[in-house]
Amino acid sequence: MTVPALDAQGLGYRYANGRGVEHLHLQLARGDILGLLGLNGAGKSTALRLLAGTLRPATGRVVIDGVSATEHPLQARRRMGFLPERPPLYRELTVEEHLALAGRLQGLAGARLRTAAAAVLERCGLGECRRRLVGALSQGYRQRLGIAQTLIHRPALLLLDEPTVGLDPAQIHSLRALVRDLGGECAVVLSSHILPEVAAVCTRVALLHHGRLVHQQALGGPAADVVLRIRLQQPPAAAELAAVPGVETVEPMDSGQYLVTVRAATVIEALVQRAASQGWGLRELAPRADALEEVFLRLTRGDVQEPAA
Repeated sequence: MTVPALDAQGLGYRYANGRGVEHLHLQLARGDILGLLGLNGAGKSTALRLLAGTLRPATGRVVIDGVSATEHPLQARRRMGFLPERPPLYRELTVEEHLALAGRLQGLAGARLRTAAAAVLERCGLGECRRRLVGALSQGYRQRLGIAQTLIHRPALLLLDEPTVGLDPAQIHSLRALVRDLGGECAVVLSSHILPEVAAVCTRVALLHHGRLVHQQALGGPAADVVLRIRLQQPPAAAELAAVPGVETVEPMDSGQYLVTVRAATVIEALVQRAASQGWGLRELAPRADALEEVFLRLTRGDVQEPAA
């Protein structure tokens, strides 16, 4: 049985102002790139801090690559890398010195440290500035260095908090390519409120709203849910549609129409057969690629953006 890179169950934490995170459940395997979406103040940064162990959860548990973050916090942290929105960098060190420090903090030394540092310098495109002071780097290269220091020990889980904030379009394109590449060897959680960024990089998305996980879906590929628009002459109760095997959700609309989410396109045949056998009078059944933006707006409609927690 494959051990998940991340298994978080029932995470909760509340600040004095009432904001925070409630009942957060996430499970990721190596190769998953999860986009954690939400309005400002939705709880994205709090969720990442709980996963990273820099904030102790009031409820729930986190297991990283099979190691409990509660029972064995140091061992768990050595299986993950965390890049906060403002990378913790020492401006007076060179890039090489900074990576050497990061490696030693993760228990690397000698030949292992030199090999690991050389690998992340190349992986993150930092070879040409290896001897430059961190304080002299552009914002884009600082972000690359921040990611490099989280990767030097080859973690099973990588947590990135708004990694493209402050970057120009060319730097954003380059960083997205790097994140997609990293998804081939570890699990990645990337928080953002920028929908195109999540759609361009991630394989899955989770939407936080007022500290709660209100939506999850795969993005593309065979694992993605299929959303259908179905129109019936004699529409049944939504519960009857939901009872069809493979149907995940049913959302009633006007004039005998529904939005039906199914696990796979093969469920369409079962819906057609059920409509015929029950005399519902099938008039339309069409796949609808429910855009990420539509989902986001539907689930957060009526709310204004709030200050970050």
